[in-house]
Amino acid sequence: MLRVPLLIAVTLVIAFGGGILSALSALNASVGFGAIRLGVWSAFPQAQTDAADPYAKSHRAKAGRLLYGSAEGLTFTAGHDESGRQLIGTCSYRLSGRTPTARFWTLYAADAAGRPLSTRAELPGSHNSQSILRKRDGSFEIVISPTAHAGNWLALPDAGRFSLVLTLLDTPAAGSSGLIGLEMPKVETIGCGNE
Repeated sequence: MLRVPLLIAVTLVIAFGGGILSALSALNASVGFGAIRLGVWSAFPQAQTDAADPYAKSHRAKAGRLLYGSAEGLTFTAGHDESGRQLIGTCSYRLSGRTPTARFWTLYAADAAGRPLSTRAELPGSHNSQSILRKRDGSFEIVISPTAHAGNWLALPDAGRFSLVLTLLDTPAAGSSGLIGLEMPKVETIGCGNE
């Protein structure tokens, strides 16, 4: 007599629990659909617009991140170097080249959740387009390392895996026509450990 209600209750718990867990895993696994990839860099230009898919909207709302308008900005992330190896805090990297045209850009290292890595207050934990030294041709090099380097240096804590976050503000790259022919900086490993 209690067998049928018990089976119904177990079935409902499995159905609702499985549905909730699958929705949460989908939200945590992806920022959304429609990624563009330029070398090691990836961005989700539609994730910040009204045309964003429901997963992208939920992901942004859950993270509490500021959304840019479609012509205001575009965020690129890189979690690997040019040879496909994961970026880790015990290695040193060289970011070199140019960024796409933008009025202003920022660069920082982030953890898996997208939060900036914390360094000591006196160390450079981020850079922007106005704080770096450039070569005569307008290109630049930034050394990303746990040990100090002369010139443009981005300090890394020994935090395991990380990603680089490059945000372009007031850029034509944020519009759909600006994505063609973009030049992104290269991320190369220059040493690990005591190398």
